[in-house]
Amino acid sequence: MTQFYRSAGLERLVRERYRAVLSHWPVANQQLHLQTTFGETFVVACGDPAAPPLVLLHGSLSNAAAWMFDAANWSRHFRVYALDMIGEAGGSAAIRPALASDAHARWLGEVLQQLGIDQVALVGASLGGWLAVDFASRHPQRVRQLVLLYPSGIGRQRAFWYKALPLLLLGEWGRRRVRQSVLGPPPPGLSAEAHEVFALMELIGRSLRPRLEKIPILDDAALRRLGMPLLVVAGGQDVLLDSFETMARVAAQVPHAVTRLVAEAPHHVRGQGEVVRAFLCDEDARGNE
Repeated sequence: MTQFYRSAGLERLVRERYRAVLSHWPVANQQLHLQTTFGETFVVACGDPAAPPLVLLHGSLSNAAAWMFDAANWSRHFRVYALDMIGEAGGSAAIRPALASDAHARWLGEVLQQLGIDQVALVGASLGGWLAVDFASRHPQRVRQLVLLYPSGIGRQRAFWYKALPLLLLGEWGRRRVRQSVLGPPPPGLSAEAHEVFALMELIGRSLRPRLEKIPILDDAALRRLGMPLLVVAGGQDVLLDSFETMARVAAQVPHAVTRLVAEAPHHVRGQGEVVRAFLCDEDARGNE
């Protein structure tokens, strides 16, 4: 996968740190290696295998470790599958098909088939939100519930990276400023395990080449196909995406959706685990079981 990393040494370091973080997954889990026509897909699974399936899709410059603590909590109610997206800093194949195609939806469909899942609840964050809503709009009958956390693909992308480039040239101080603009400052009182996850994500941000491809915007007709229960969460201070446009389009095209705009939050909206759990466990939001 070195083609997407800045060096082979950084790739090895990310993989070592990722394995270390996964060894501290808070609940019993299985690490699965699934074969698809796009190559291998790595999945961390936890929870009762007989419980309703819940698939988690992380954002860009990330991997399944980003879901570690939420996955543990949600696994009390669901069989949780945290996927490593292809072309990202995890254990899945080093391939980045065009976003402006059905390739990622086909990949996700193959993963669900390998897992034996006919109908699923999807939770996607940022780029993973785009993947989730793209799949749900193409295959609405396969998605029981949909949760989009600060999703790409609905509101317009802001020209943040052009403004951030001068900061990135200023070394670690500039990179830290950029990270805080997107993620906010590190929350106080983190456990040692949470510090490990944050350190891993910072390392990935320094090591992996970001996707430069523009993320496709779903049209109104695609949004209107989202008939399943839908929760959308976004931050009012998002420097990457126009959260207000996201919420306005969802309200206009998917009027049954539950929306939550956290006015003071940046792109990454923290602390939504209980909000998501309550939505997924609400009998009225269960869709067609």
